[in-house]
Amino acid sequence: MQVIKEIARPPFDLIRELSAYDSATVHEAYGGRGALDSALKPLDNRMKVCGPAATVLARPGDNLILHKAIYVAAKGDVLVVSAGGYVEAGPWGEIMTLAAQERGICGLVIDGSVRDSNAIRELRFPVFSRGVCIKGTTKETLGTINCPIQVAGVFVHPGDAILGDADGVVAVAARDLPEVLEKCRQRKEKEEKIREELKKGKSTLELYGFDKILQAKGLKEL
Repeated sequence: MQVIKEIARPPFDLIRELSAYDSATVHEAYGGRGALDSALKPLDNRMKVCGPAATVLARPGDNLILHKAIYVAAKGDVLVVSAGGYVEAGPWGEIMTLAAQERGICGLVIDGSVRDSNAIRELRFPVFSRGVCIKGTTKETLGTINCPIQVAGVFVHPGDAILGDADGVVAVAARDLPEVLEKCRQRKEKEEKIREELKKGKSTLELYGFDKILQAKGLKEL
């Protein structure tokens, strides 16, 4: 088992720009890549998180390594935890949330469950999880911190950019972030123009060329 304390992170200005977009836009700009399993949702739809990933591999049903991760992650990091998708235990709760906030950690993404969900909501700490479970956990097994992990169907490296909102969570490799942001800007400009055209009375069928596609496929209007 391994703990890596020093990792490379994207420049803060890129993370800040990424936070202005929604997860669906980033996913599309990334060529349909990076979306974690759709079962991972925020405890509150108003929650949003964006920051570099501090990755954690934890044994399902055990949270010992998670306690250590709070004190390895840096201010502004998002704890991204692979817990095997196990939902019948809550390895994260109110006390750990308070500890993370004191450290300046900006959120948690866990492929597993959490508990004390109402308290976490009141603390306004962004948590994205597969479920909520009152069952406790053991504190017996080591894991890894800041090593590459597979979480909810996506490979995440420490320092990759993480963005989560009401629609889901997307991970962007740090090396790809500048290119993805440029495509996000282009998508935003294009969608602004489409909104203006819709207000002028044009249809999505016309604007996206779907009329021609429907005709080519032989659609008959009676």
